[in-house]
Amino acid sequence: METPQMHPERQRPASRPLYTPEERVRRDASVWTLVQGILAPVQFLVFLVSLGLVLRFLATGEGQTAASVSVVIKTLTLYTIMITGCIWEKVVFGRYLFAPAFYWEDVFSMLVLALHTAYLVALFTGALDARGLAWLALAAYATYVVNAGQFIYKLRMARLQGPSGAVAVQA
Repeated sequence: METPQMHPERQRPASRPLYTPEERVRRDASVWTLVQGILAPVQFLVFLVSLGLVLRFLATGEGQTAASVSVVIKTLTLYTIMITGCIWEKVVFGRYLFAPAFYWEDVFSMLVLALHTAYLVALFTGALDARGLAWLALAAYATYVVNAGQFIYKLRMARLQGPSGAVAVQA
């Protein structure tokens, strides 16, 4: 029977902690951490309201204006959290985007931004009818949910990692 000790090249390398001790200090000292902590649930609440309005419009044909306005507001909150998130990333990691600790979250965020921006372009140019806009909003929202899940996972990992970067085991 083979064991990992027999083939050390097959062992998983020790993963880099989410934050170095210096990054953790910068994160904890930054006002932008608080800003992100406030904006994330606000954006999620805006998302839930807008999702309900968009689904109502698709189901009944009523509330087109409310649904459209809600998607615009959701997009503006997304832009706000992305801009402040870039500032946070610069303060903590020394770069505005694609820090190794959040690389894939940032990559997926670009898709989220692209779909939300496509909604605004289609809305203001008349490129899509109301139903097409609603479906585009749902596509944007689906990517937002995945991206939010990525960040929630990272938040959980950060909480499990102690100040040393090791994963804390709870008994």
